[in-house]
Amino acid sequence: MDEEKLIPSLRFSGYKDVWERHKLEHYLNVSAEKNTEESFGKEDVLSVSGDFGIINQIKFHGRSFAGVSTANYGVVNTGDVVYTKSPLKANPFGIIKTNKGPSGIVSTLYAVYHPNENVCPDFIQVYFEQHARMNQYMHPLVNKGAKNDMKVSDANALKGHVIFPKVDEEEKIVEYFSNVDQLIALHQREYDKLHILKKAMLEKMFPQKGMDVPQIRFKGFAESWEQCSAKIIFRPVVDKGHPELPVLSASQEYGMINRTETGLNIHHDIENESGYKRVLPGQFVIHLRSFQGGFAHSNIEGITSPAYTVLCFHDQEKHYDYFWKYVFSSESFIRRLKLITYGIRDGRSISYEDFSSLEFLYPSYEEQKQIGVYFQEIDRLIILHQRKLEKLKNIKAGCLEKMFV
Repeated sequence: MDEEKLIPSLRFSGYKDVWERHKLEHYLNVSAEKNTEESFGKEDVLSVSGDFGIINQIKFHGRSFAGVSTANYGVVNTGDVVYTKSPLKANPFGIIKTNKGPSGIVSTLYAVYHPNENVCPDFIQVYFEQHARMNQYMHPLVNKGAKNDMKVSDANALKGHVIFPKVDEEEKIVEYFSNVDQLIALHQREYDKLHILKKAMLEKMFPQKGMDVPQIRFKGFAESWEQCSAKIIFRPVVDKGHPELPVLSASQEYGMINRTETGLNIHHDIENESGYKRVLPGQFVIHLRSFQGGFAHSNIEGITSPAYTVLCFHDQEKHYDYFWKYVFSSESFIRRLKLITYGIRDGRSISYEDFSSLEFLYPSYEEQKQIGVYFQEIDRLIILHQRKLEKLKNIKAGCLEKMFV
């Protein structure tokens, strides 16, 4: 092989040696160590996850799936490498991970390997984290059985070729990806915390059944919330004849968005756009598929399908649209809505007539605004962490491509 092809396109400064091509068995050897004396119990059984690597089974799944005896289970020491021999969606020939945690045991379905001195164990996991590289390596070695199981011996799984640098460069690469993974985990935790906070506050900042005040509210507000039917608050509006406006689509996460931003190639007859309904900022659209309640808030002007119902307020000065946006995304509202929706093939259809009879509680405009602004800020932070997550994952994916041969 051309030596120029054994050098990655992206590399840390100070490293100039050509990477070496060997079979994986040059770096790993099959472990025959079994839990014969049952030194490890069911609480020490490990699972192998595509996202989380090698992790305690009870911690990961909430229970152990081990049989009565674990004597024939393979022992996995810290730094050992495991091949799963079970298909995943992105890795139909299984995955390879390094045990970075405490020692434990794995099912006989898994292959366990001890690393040699000529390799950094964690580098092997990083090397195989790119799905394409993992699949290309294992595909020629594996024959799938009738039950989709992997017909490959522990030893034969090491017969494929890999291209590795020297150990010191491996360690540098591992350190870099470890730092990236820590940043990803940090933003993922913050993202998850914000979702949990939002879900909890959507319950506590709106009155529960039989109550006319919420459990949590902003200082300075003590009055009971007012109750009336949806038809007193909202009215359907039909405003057609605006084909010059952009066509909007309902999205689960962002409400009404420009159709060009959906990423979908949705064909429609442009000549029919004069019959589309105009949507203004602050209005709501009842769409046919009732994900998250089926009520999409719009903060942009455009036109949408005539099959949808566009809602506006009877009294704009009495209602803050973002307050109602979060009412319509709350689980309590979605539970109520399920009682008045009827099934269609791809979702559940919402009748405006039935919706209009639903009773709602709402506070003064000032309290509505504080609640709406509060949840807008949570959403802003969620989007911020989501974008950082996406950026970091893209950086990692790019480096997994360019920092290896």
